[in-house]
Amino acid sequence: MSQPGIKVFAPASIGNVGIGFDLMGMALEAPGDEIVARFADEPGIHIARITGAGGKLPTDPEKNTAGKAALAVLRHLGLAEKRGIELELYKKMPFGSGLGSSAASAVAGAMAVNELLKRPLEKKALLRFALEGEAIASGSKHADNVAPSLLGGIVLVRDHESPDVIRLPVPPGLFVAVVYPHITIRTEDARALLKPAVPLALHTQQAGNLAAFVAALYRGDLDLLSRCLDDVIIEPQRAPLIPGFYDVKKAALAAGALGCSISGSGPSVFALCANSLIAEEAGKGMQSVFAKAGIESDLFLSRINMKGAFKF
Repeated sequence: MSQPGIKVFAPASIGNVGIGFDLMGMALEAPGDEIVARFADEPGIHIARITGAGGKLPTDPEKNTAGKAALAVLRHLGLAEKRGIELELYKKMPFGSGLGSSAASAVAGAMAVNELLKRPLEKKALLRFALEGEAIASGSKHADNVAPSLLGGIVLVRDHESPDVIRLPVPPGLFVAVVYPHITIRTEDARALLKPAVPLALHTQQAGNLAAFVAALYRGDLDLLSRCLDDVIIEPQRAPLIPGFYDVKKAALAAGALGCSISGSGPSVFALCANSLIAEEAGKGMQSVFAKAGIESDLFLSRINMKGAFKF
């Protein structure tokens, strides 16, 4: 008979939110990853089962984002040689979608251990351990997906190494339409094509948009938010990777979206909207453009997830 366990959920997230490359992220209500954790007889972290990954993920905890984050928590607590924990990872979001799949797994791994051990650490303290797991997948510690998946809301990352993150206020009613076209974009490739130098004029324009976006959130000013949700640096470089991107964006804006851009490194495209009805119309419009190009897609409609990861 198996030991009783706990289950946690960590949501998908939108990295960058257009104008905040590597600095901003936003949590969704769905999709997300689930982890079941229970005590085991042998010390350390043991990954007993992975579903929804098509055999692509290793069960070695040192090489698995969820396992590495879980190990980091256990080691920090001085229990890696004393307590055994078994994990079951249920992947419920697509790989390489630009929705923070690896970040969600890392967050779920860290949180599962903390919950099973009756919360010896505060939720925000789990961030640096989840970042260790995320580094397995991305090669470096980036909090723009990990932080919102863990903490919820819209998050500004001042520094990844500390880490130092700030949860920003979210105007009521905001909805997100995310369309995931069934094409593949490797994160490494999306990063490799970015130019290392940014013209001063574009840097100034982008800085103004990011600052105004933060101000718009604090003021609840959707008109200002709409004016500044315009990525002039990263989006133009990555748009060619997504067939018909500008037509997709045009369809979202025509439906009344406040703004539309690439989620993370893509290929998912998100539209931030004032309400659920506009989000539905924007989502249908974006999917229609992809369909005309012969590209199947999935649509996710969500409020901004203010809760982040949680135990069931």
